[in-house]
Amino acid sequence: MIDDRFTLYQQESRKTWRAIPMNNPIVYPTLGLMNEAGELAGKIKKIFRDKDGVIDEADREALKQELGDVLWYLTQICTELDLTLGEVAEANLTKLFSRLERGRIGGDGDYR
Repeated sequence: MIDDRFTLYQQESRKTWRAIPMNNPIVYPTLGLMNEAGELAGKIKKIFRDKDGVIDEADREALKQELGDVLWYLTQICTELDLTLGEVAEANLTKLFSRLERGRIGGDGDYR
């Protein structure tokens, strides 16, 4: 019964699908960034699940390695977009301080 509903869903959802070419140099580093961010999140999850959130030196080193991988992929994306890491950091601080000044540092949405 459930399988029939999933089969119907699969058939119907396919009507909304289309192939999207991804032969652009920004695709690989973007996917890599998401992969590495997921690995970082997984390590942190396990620290909280298995160690009550206590981060020891081995964890710190492992997280540092994952953060380095995140940084590498982020840097490649910036390079493909002809942006410097400094530009990105400066724009981020400008956005955050604007939110802080307007009392909108919490909440949801890019334009709060």
